Amino acid sequence: MSTADFHIEDAQGDSTVLKLTGDWTTMGIGKAAVRLGDHLEGVSIEHVDLSDLGKFDTAGALALVQASNFAMPDDAFTERPEAGRIYAMVETLERQSAEPPKRSGSFVRIFAKIGHGVHDAGAEFLLSMAFLGRLMGATSTAVRHPGDIRWPAWVSQAERSGLDALPIIAVTNFFIGAVIAFLGANLLTQFGAGVFTVQLVAVAVLRELAVLITAILLAGRSASSFAAEIGSMRMNQEVDAMQVMGVNPFQALVIPRLAAMLVMMPLLTFVGMVSGFLGGLLVTWSQLDYGPAFFIQRINEDPLMGTHLMVGMLKAPVFAVVIASIGCRQGMAVAGDVESLGRRVTAAVVQAIFAIIALDAVFALVFLELNL
Repeated sequence: MSTADFHIEDAQGDSTVLKLTGDWTTMGIGKAAVRLGDHLEGVSIEHVDLSDLGKFDTAGALALVQASNFAMPDDAFTERPEAGRIYAMVETLERQSAEPPKRSGSFVRIFAKIGHGVHDAGAEFLLSMAFLGRLMGATSTAVRHPGDIRWPAWVSQAERSGLDALPIIAVTNFFIGAVIAFLGANLLTQFGAGVFTVQLVAVAVLRELAVLITAILLAGRSASSFAAEIGSMRMNQEVDAMQVMGVNPFQALVIPRLAAMLVMMPLLTFVGMVSGFLGGLLVTWSQLDYGPAFFIQRINEDPLMGTHLMVGMLKAPVFAVVIASIGCRQGMAVAGDVESLGRRVTAAVVQAIFAIIALDAVFALVFLELNL
């Protein structure tokens, strides 16, 4: 294979005699097309010499069309008719091809992106409402027909989403309680109020941190798992097969996961509270020399501890419904490709965590108005 090249001979005025040499093919054209376009700019081609032309394909024809700006003479390929047919075909296609669309300005693109975002948010809201309606219907059916409940699936999901998460939730809440105690001991002792570190740990753990940390961990762990499991079944058309066999996918896939989260979330929240207390107890014992008996006594003497416990436990079932619903809803929305599965799993985690934090703020405002 010889490299494509060209020579300009007998240039007179604006007329040019073009001689092509070598192989004008995909592999042999190299940078000859660019150089040819530079040399032919502003001049016309009077004659084309193909005596030394080697192989010729569509890549070479396209290079000649673009370099000459469709100005090759009619008798250019008399010596090589087969090359002329290739050139004519490429020239026709190039003339018929549409010009690339003009890129919009940055100002327009910004508003277009905002508009797409609003549209996507509205579509997501409508689909979520439709999912919620189907979920409520499936839940009422399960309540009215308890004999149709798949109890093994409930127990399996409770073990996987609840018991298997017990170690990480206990350890995380332990360190959270210890951090709160460290902060309280460091700040309150400066004002001679180190004894109130116990109340700080108790209120923070009971009212906010235990249920919030537990919910966020389950959002990252269980919501993503629900979305991935159901999404994989959607990709493999197993959900469609269930519908063909007369099995309600909500009864078989969504309700067991929702029920498992409703049962396990309060239990895991309570374990998180105990772990947070233990972390705060060890820190106050080591830093402030307040023993376990004093720690427990200070908590028992506060009449509002029961209220704080109730507030924290009331949030747990709500967070459980949010985590399970978002995870299952994103799994049901998976299309038939892996990219869609990845996007939906990511959306499940992000939306669940955002919803948990937003609901926690709403709860704080409600309980503030109720003086709880």
